[in-house]
Amino acid sequence: MLQTALIAEDHQNSNNWIRQTLKEMGIETVKHAYYCDDAYSLLKWGVQNGQAFDLLVTDLSFNTSGREQKLNGGAALIAAARDIQPDIKVLVFSAEQQETIITSLYQRSDINGYVCKGPSDAEDLKTAIESISKNKRYIPAGLLQQVRTKNAHDFSDYDIMVIAQLAKGTLQKNIPAYLQQQGIKANSLSSIEKRLNQIKDALGFTNNVQLIAYCKDYRII
Repeated sequence: MLQTALIAEDHQNSNNWIRQTLKEMGIETVKHAYYCDDAYSLLKWGVQNGQAFDLLVTDLSFNTSGREQKLNGGAALIAAARDIQPDIKVLVFSAEQQETIITSLYQRSDINGYVCKGPSDAEDLKTAIESISKNKRYIPAGLLQQVRTKNAHDFSDYDIMVIAQLAKGTLQKNIPAYLQQQGIKANSLSSIEKRLNQIKDALGFTNNVQLIAYCKDYRII
């Protein structure tokens, strides 16, 4: 359950609105910062004093108003936050709409949710917070559809079958026997390893755990 949150947002109106929404969702202790460096200082203080925040809500772009900052944006803040508190939940609230950037935040920054500022952001923010409070990732419907459409061409039935077996806990060395039972000709262990490595390289992953999590998040398996 989420009890404490930190908002990193440089627009006062957005800051106040997010704060009110968090309180309506039952998060009583909410602090805010207008700059990434200040947000990081609050996060660090919380960790050092046994008052770590449960949730970080951050924008990606910040107007520094000429003030020099060590952390130059939301992505840098997220990385710094993960270094001192790996288990903190992160929700990005931004106007950024590029699929590649948002997808990268899920893959590389391991964010827990993304809400795009816009006409439906009030309901989306509440839905995202509710999902994150239940230890679930929140992925915008539009992004999910784009990724699923894109991946329909990238992931073959063979790929999905192999990854699904890994997700069920089947050891990689035992998958050839399963594929043989299904009448799949490309069932050698070397073929499986080669294909998995190709997929991981394409998506920028280094292990099967990341690949499985990605496929589950985007409902590929």
